Amino acid sequence: MGGLSLADSSVEDLDNKDRVRVLGIIDKFRELGVNEDISLPQLVVVGDQSSGKSSLLEGLTGLSFPIASELCTRFATQIVLRRSPTDQGSVKVSILPGPTAINDESQKSHLQSFAREIEGCSLSAADFENILDEAAVHMGLPAASDLAVADLPKRFSDDVLKIELSGPEHHHLSVVDVPGLFHNPTKYQTQEDLDIIRRLLESYIVDRRTIILAVMDARNNLANQEVLNIAQNSVERLTHGWFAVKNRSTQEIQNGVTIQQRHRNEKKFFDTAPWNALPKPRVGISSLKTFLGKLLYEHIQGEFPALVQEIRTLVHDSRVDLDALGPPRQTTLQQRQFLSRMATKYQQIAADSLKGNYDSEWDAKDSRKLRMHLHLQNELFATVMTREGHTRAFRNVDDTVDSNYGARATNDESIYTWIRQRYRESRGSELPGTVNPTVLENLFRQQAAGWRTIATNHLNTIDRIVSRFNERVWQDLVLEEDVRREFETRNVRSAREAWTKASKQLELLLADETKGILQTVNHYFADTLAATRQDRVLHRLKGLGFEEGGTYRVDLAEITAVAHLSNEEQAVYDIHDILRAYYKVAIKRFTDNVVLQVVERCYLDESGPIKYVSPGYIGELADEELSRIAAESYATSSTRNEISYRLERLERALEIAEAERM
Repeated sequence: MGGLSLADSSVEDLDNKDRVRVLGIIDKFRELGVNEDISLPQLVVVGDQSSGKSSLLEGLTGLSFPIASELCTRFATQIVLRRSPTDQGSVKVSILPGPTAINDESQKSHLQSFAREIEGCSLSAADFENILDEAAVHMGLPAASDLAVADLPKRFSDDVLKIELSGPEHHHLSVVDVPGLFHNPTKYQTQEDLDIIRRLLESYIVDRRTIILAVMDARNNLANQEVLNIAQNSVERLTHGWFAVKNRSTQEIQNGVTIQQRHRNEKKFFDTAPWNALPKPRVGISSLKTFLGKLLYEHIQGEFPALVQEIRTLVHDSRVDLDALGPPRQTTLQQRQFLSRMATKYQQIAADSLKGNYDSEWDAKDSRKLRMHLHLQNELFATVMTREGHTRAFRNVDDTVDSNYGARATNDESIYTWIRQRYRESRGSELPGTVNPTVLENLFRQQAAGWRTIATNHLNTIDRIVSRFNERVWQDLVLEEDVRREFETRNVRSAREAWTKASKQLELLLADETKGILQTVNHYFADTLAATRQDRVLHRLKGLGFEEGGTYRVDLAEITAVAHLSNEEQAVYDIHDILRAYYKVAIKRFTDNVVLQVVERCYLDESGPIKYVSPGYIGELADEELSRIAAESYATSSTRNEISYRLERLERALEIAEAERM
């Protein structure tokens, strides 16, 4: 038993108002099934089979337990005694669903439908035996007549049979009897049955709020003195010591010795030597009942504040768990409302992320910073296009590499040599010194050959950025894996469509730039070409010793002769300068168009994977598809029911506890 120190008290003390109220609260908790969520203060009788547990309970409760070995307890039994001095008393029998059935509404209702009520205080052994048998069958256990059959699928249950006894001869007390242990398995009581009983016993014994009333048989050839030493707490010393009681023997029961006669026989027994040497408060069923009642009462009082706090914590946790599941999704309307709410939340997050309205707690690399990642990638795309988009490096008029378009050319051949070779290979009907327009078109296509690879890589990176954003947002929004997977599947499908559309749009842009004639109305082309031609003239003059701002007497014929270029050289330089001026315009135009017409249009418009799942999209879903996406899975539905039932009983228990503050 526990470690409380109790003063002696009378049986009548068990019936004061405070004790009745306290025991009643715990009894209500147990009726609600709260004992499946938290441990409740309780008094539990344990012992081996045939140790005298049933006989002890007879003395405590007045019930005549069956003595047939095949009716050994196969489930826990809670016996509640209440004193009602103004009526004739009654016996009420019901079943409290155990851990297996408490959250199964169908099985729970089935068990709770079992109810027996007998007016009057007496319940014969035969009637009690019939009730036990009926309750066992209701729990799914075999009837008494079938217990001798080997290999039964189920012999024990974790449900609890509750017996309420009220009458003028009773005093308020609550005790739980659990199945007795056996040590030698047989084909009728198997090793599996023994394991079930041990687990059931352990669930009670390890509970810190359980008071254990251990029953030991003192008939096993023990000498009287040894029994006396044990009863006097001098052999196995326990905090609360031992009690000695004398129960009816099997022969006495068969001879018709009543419970009342049992009490008289017990008193006479302990009044004779050597048993009269034991302290009177430590012998007899009346002394034991008084002690247990006070012990249980004080134990409940000590545990009650912590008990209420545990209930309050569980209520909060259950509400959080229920909220995490979201509202029920049983009907089509509930499913559409659920998905519409999710879509609305998603669209709000997407809109904020595209505008740069980020949560302050998101770090720099957070995938939800969508616009930031898109900006960075677009800027990187522009940089790579400038640095690596050309096949050969352009040159300045002084024959140095153009720093804007010179790094990482894919071909080290001098661009002038390349132009001269292509110029010579393309001579047609044009006059000497003039340029065939097709030469410029072909040279540009070759110079821009790397654009497709760079732009495609950029497109793939954009696709990953958008996919990571969607994965993270749906992961945060939808906790249920099945529903989240449905959303993600649709986003993946939309992303594939966006990639296909973007790839086609990219091909159109490439075709516009490389398969048609070279054309632009951008004045930047003309300005750049004019500036380059002027720079070339100035560079040649500087080669003659002329400096800007100086005063010179010049021979125009000499200057003309020196500055003059051959028709081929002039054509090569003109082609280079025209090609460079046009390339600068075209690459900026192409880069901007990829950002606007490929990325923004295909990925970020209303049909793209960012805005694809919207309330409007949800509203157009057929009922069958709606159900496939949002209907609760069996696991979710079961979890919701389990949490709801738990929350309901805990909230009711909390109401009772707060209304009956101690």
